[in-house]
Amino acid sequence: MWKRVERAYASLKNRVDFKPQIGIVLGSGLGAIAENIESVYSVPYDSLQGMPTSTVEGHSGRFVFGYINRVPVVVMQGRVHYYEGYTPQEAVLPVRLMIRMGVKALILTNAAGGIRDDLNTGDVMMISDHISLVPSPLIGKNDPSYGDRFPDMSEAYDAGLREMARAAAAKAGLDIKEGVYIQFTGPNFETPAEVRMARAVGADAVGMSTAIETIAAVHMGIKVLGLSFISNKACGLGDQKLSHLDVQKESLAVVDKLSDLISEIVVLASNK
Repeated sequence: MWKRVERAYASLKNRVDFKPQIGIVLGSGLGAIAENIESVYSVPYDSLQGMPTSTVEGHSGRFVFGYINRVPVVVMQGRVHYYEGYTPQEAVLPVRLMIRMGVKALILTNAAGGIRDDLNTGDVMMISDHISLVPSPLIGKNDPSYGDRFPDMSEAYDAGLREMARAAAAKAGLDIKEGVYIQFTGPNFETPAEVRMARAVGADAVGMSTAIETIAAVHMGIKVLGLSFISNKACGLGDQKLSHLDVQKESLAVVDKLSDLISEIVVLASNK
């Protein structure tokens, strides 16, 4: 896997001369945020050697290099998921590649189902911690040049970045929530019984990504900020059946709000 990261990095360097400072991963329905940056380069995943590609509708499957308020960033416009048939190690390869590019902080976004009673459609929840029901991406041989065999996860989501997010939300007049995110495997939506289990173990929102990406980033010594857009009430807590199309529709409705929030966070994070 480490050789694949290096091959993808070498392939990218042959095409792009750009040094991003902040990496951003855009979740389901949130890809339009990438259209709001000052783009310099766009590189499809399938043009890079060894790079997994996104197969989910609404995930464009490309890196966008550019600037947010003069800060150099790389944006994953669409991620790859465990449920697409990739191993956990393959699913986090794009995140490892962004870190290999030189990013110092990572902003992970996703669309999630709200479990906690006060999390409603349209809310933004900053992730304070996570629970993963997906095998760790660190299983297998470890390369010590990338990170420790047994990385500490006591502060997986950086306290400093979370404080910046609170400040950015206050400036934007956004009532940002905070809570614990749980990653299920997908691609099926969770059952009502699984949602009750998630609530019982302390989860506030549920989705199908992010946690294993955070593990990979922490393994490589990178600070992480996680933002969940609440696109629906989790299964069994609302009146409607869940669909991916509805998730995309709700996400598109808040693209501008999230874009403004991320832009402000990027500026604050770049100054630290």
